[in-house]
Amino acid sequence: MGSGQVTDWQGKNVTVAGLGVSGVPAAKVLHGLGAKVTVVNDGDDPRAREQAAELEALGITVRLGDGATLPEGTELIVTAPGWKPDKPLFAAADEAGVPVWGDVELAWRLRKPGAAPWLAVTGTNGKTTTVQMLASILRAAGLRTAAVGNIGVSLLDAVLGEEEYDVLAVELSSYQLHWAPSLRAHSAAVLNLAPDHLDWHGSMEAYARDKGRIYEGNRVACVYNMADKATEDLVREADVEEGCRAVGFTLGTPGPSQLGVVEGILVDRAFVENRQKNAQELAEVSDVNPPAPHNIANALAAAALARAYGVPAGAVRDGLRAFTPDAHRIAHVADVDGVAYVDDSKATNTHAAQASLAAYESIVWIAGGLAKGATFDELVAGAAKRLRGAVLIGRDRALIREALARHAPEVPVVDLDRTDTGAMLQAVQEARRLARPGDTVLLAPACASMDMFTNYNKRGDAFAQAVRELGA
Repeated sequence: MGSGQVTDWQGKNVTVAGLGVSGVPAAKVLHGLGAKVTVVNDGDDPRAREQAAELEALGITVRLGDGATLPEGTELIVTAPGWKPDKPLFAAADEAGVPVWGDVELAWRLRKPGAAPWLAVTGTNGKTTTVQMLASILRAAGLRTAAVGNIGVSLLDAVLGEEEYDVLAVELSSYQLHWAPSLRAHSAAVLNLAPDHLDWHGSMEAYARDKGRIYEGNRVACVYNMADKATEDLVREADVEEGCRAVGFTLGTPGPSQLGVVEGILVDRAFVENRQKNAQELAEVSDVNPPAPHNIANALAAAALARAYGVPAGAVRDGLRAFTPDAHRIAHVADVDGVAYVDDSKATNTHAAQASLAAYESIVWIAGGLAKGATFDELVAGAAKRLRGAVLIGRDRALIREALARHAPEVPVVDLDRTDTGAMLQAVQEARRLARPGDTVLLAPACASMDMFTNYNKRGDAFAQAVRELGA
């Protein structure tokens, strides 16, 4: 079962690894194509049993509590993206010469002839925002599109559904890219690279290599971040189609084959006639919502991919103006007594928090939660001069407190020794006490939320509620 389309699924023995959000639709699609599908799943909980019953009613075999054994006769494994590459199932598949695809690879292989090309985005942070901006720009250009992949519409639905698209804006995680060997995008961007998910990939090198797969076989443009040399290195290493170009984006003045910012204007010197001399105005920085530095970088990456597809400059501006960010991403909650309160609960790692902290001049920082193995020295050292104070919550707050003591000893710190959900109200009250008019109280935890909240949305909601109680 080499590269290219698999046109005849009739009777093929396919094992789907994992139920979950990608496994169940993959099993249904393959069954519908005539494959003999067996689903294996590590867990055997009530949710898994419910999903198993739904699939078994269709005639699909499900093995719960046994994700390690390769079912006899398996010709292909389609895995959920979260399954680690070192699982015994994959070792058995390797030994038996059985290929392993992810849900993205399956969707790529099932595209219809003449299907919409993919404009693909990956990176440690900013993927979702960039893909949503890109889809907004493409829509403003009158193109039929959707934000798909790791967000929004499932890729399988997008390639197999009734709706016809001109082009797709595709968010891809490092997990998905690991299991997508034959994916070939029209153009792709790696926004940034910072240590993340290293427990899954095994090393930073393996993580970077999987991110870099997004550039393989690109036809028109490999978009990279000039402030992050690792992304440019991945472009250099990629095997692309003849004529494909490297296009950088920068918050500074762009050179030829780059997009950047000149006096508050987003400009393109890559997709213009005579790029040595000419630049095309795309939008104003004020058209980007919110106009924080990392978000302007996201907008430039989205613009570069849209321009690679041939979108006119006016559509870039209109698309950026029409875009509204998701909740809990640098969301301005309220101003109380001259102090701005900003919810960036989505900043669940140090890289995202760093971008958030860089957006404001004087900050009372609310941080803490589950560190996921992260260290905070670099983050705190970089933000020290902007910090008016810090309020720490959550299980691993001591790690941040120690980094503050080392790199910002003069910054007052309130350490809240509690992990109940009511801690957020106290945190906001303490932050108000530390703040002065003109400051920003910023929830950018740099940590995951599950020690105190179901997810980062609930954490952000608790912050917003606490701020509303201040202003009441």
